[in-house]
Amino acid sequence: MERITITIDDDLLAEVDALVAARGYASRSEAIRDMLRETAKHEHLSHGAAPCVATLAYVYNHGLRDLPQRLVDTQHEHHELNVATTHVHFGQDDCLEVAILRGSVEAVRRHADQLTAQRGVRHAHLHLIPAPGEEQKHGHHEHTHRRGGA
Repeated sequence: MERITITIDDDLLAEVDALVAARGYASRSEAIRDMLRETAKHEHLSHGAAPCVATLAYVYNHGLRDLPQRLVDTQHEHHELNVATTHVHFGQDDCLEVAILRGSVEAVRRHADQLTAQRGVRHAHLHLIPAPGEEQKHGHHEHTHRRGGA
């Protein structure tokens, strides 16, 4: 790890310190590293062919004529992108689905748009993450994961 020095104005430093306190970071450095990672992630994910994993969460009215079937049909049309889907019932008519997707940024966004543009779907949010392993290819740190105990 390398040490760098940056110069920022007092107002921006106050914002960084407020973020450190609000989110419970151990230091300014941790907060700034997270901000830089987030910026790098967004830059990487601006390329349509970049591989990603994603969550797509949306609420829909399952009582709306044919909507549940149209959603399932759309998911089946893009089965190669779908890893898993969780379905939760809220009240008489509302359902929440959270889909875990994997593919190119462009394909995942297009699929999410096809699902969430349907009449009766609302409160949709797509969260894109660079595909595992892609961080190391774009200058991020490398690390290993342990399995099990000790």
